[in-house]
Amino acid sequence: MTILTDIHGHGGGGHAFGDSVEGTLAAAAAHRSHGTGAMVASLVSLPTAVLREQMAVVREAMAEDPSLLGVHLEGPFLAPARKGAHALGNLLDPSPEVVDGLITAADGLVRQVTIAPELPGALDAIERFVGAGIVVAVGHTEADAALARQAFDRGATLLTHGFNAMRGIVGREIGPVGAAMDDPRVSIELIADGIHLDPALIAAVFRAAPGRVVLVTDAMAAAAASDGDYVLGDLAVEVRDGKAVLAGTDTIAGSTLTLARAIEVCVAAGVERHDAVAAASAVPRAVLGLD
Repeated sequence: MTILTDIHGHGGGGHAFGDSVEGTLAAAAAHRSHGTGAMVASLVSLPTAVLREQMAVVREAMAEDPSLLGVHLEGPFLAPARKGAHALGNLLDPSPEVVDGLITAADGLVRQVTIAPELPGALDAIERFVGAGIVVAVGHTEADAALARQAFDRGATLLTHGFNAMRGIVGREIGPVGAAMDDPRVSIELIADGIHLDPALIAAVFRAAPGRVVLVTDAMAAAAASDGDYVLGDLAVEVRDGKAVLAGTDTIAGSTLTLARAIEVCVAAGVERHDAVAAASAVPRAVLGLD
């Protein structure tokens, strides 16, 4: 049985994960109505006290909706220069105290965490998270290929929305994406909405890393909803013609994507349908150890 599984999405149907139990359930239902059978609720960088509150909200929603698998902490351990749609004031270094505090507060709820490996203490933090059974993704980072490889050697097995909020592949410096493609232990998230990545690049990554591409939506509240003004974390977002950006800027702020549409974008780019479907189902489930 194929279960479309989104391991990186922030909301949908006009609601953000973690804001309230009702909104979290509504966001999950919005994606489910478009064919997604399981979701990890991604939370943006916020003060740790607020993150704990949002994790408690998701936990309560999970008791009512088994399609919710847990939480992805996309931050607060991100590089300031690559923060994207995350508030600078909410970013933190992954000190042992902060990391252990989040692990304790999560109590098994967190499935995945994104971390920039160049931050002080980050490589040790990767090991701490992995030791707690949490998948670690490299992302929102200035890391070069060498540092990305160190992170993979310490236990990171995923790359958060490849090519976005990180160095690209240039000449002799292949960056985190090149390092991930070269490492069979590592899977690569792609946002296949036709906005974050050129479709030809999407197809190229499928060829370069067969069986290791994970399609994600990185969806915010406007997914499966209408254009308009929204909030992501504590930042204002404008959605026009299906493109979400931080208000008054051209900084992309998540997407309005569903996994079903991501599959069609990949197929239109030349990816075999069975490979695209696997990237939205079997591969992410294997990354999380679900099957």
